[in-house]
Amino acid sequence: MISARDDVMVGLDRASSPVEWRISEGLVPYETALALMEARAAAIADGVASELIWLLEHPPLYTAGTSAKRAEVIEARFPLPSAGRGGQDVRRFVATLEEWIIRALANFDVAGERRADRIGVWVRRPDKGAAREDKIAAIGVRIKRWVTLHGVALNIDCDLSHYAGIVPCGVSDPRYGITSLADLGHAVTLPEIDAALRREFERLFGTVARAQAAADSLVPSFPAT
Repeated sequence: MISARDDVMVGLDRASSPVEWRISEGLVPYETALALMEARAAAIADGVASELIWLLEHPPLYTAGTSAKRAEVIEARFPLPSAGRGGQDVRRFVATLEEWIIRALANFDVAGERRADRIGVWVRRPDKGAAREDKIAAIGVRIKRWVTLHGVALNIDCDLSHYAGIVPCGVSDPRYGITSLADLGHAVTLPEIDAALRREFERLFGTVARAQAAADSLVPSFPAT
């Protein structure tokens, strides 16, 4: 049975100043990104840095959220750091992140949907059978001093066989799998995705600004855009 959260409230108060928008080329090590996120979140909480959206890719790895269970690791193919985040709390914020991805996917004629009992963005797969669905975007957030860290993982053209090593997001029902834009037959470039994400982000959260040198000084090792 498919149960959608059609009545969920989405949308947040617009930021008082433009949100910084960064795009990193190549793969960014998870530990590097985590350290930079922690530093940036602390600077935001101290009022000396602006909010930031950072689009990046990691080398292959699994992450363990706050509700992860060791039994959900079937085969430890990759490093398994603890992410210290999850998608079960702060429902309106999580729902708005889901809406952001749903709207971005619509730019490529992909119908993403939210579910009442499963966090993330899902697509129906009638080609696989009745009531079959695949997850195309995972969401996990952590809140520290009322600043959120982590965010969204959108599958564009990844190796889906990696998911066989874990129970993705704790969802073991055989009706539900994992997909990507490429798996759905959509050849989309990263710049196209980046543009759609930025456009839909601004409609939901407010305007964004490109990175500036002044902001770079807050985290000197932050990757250049």
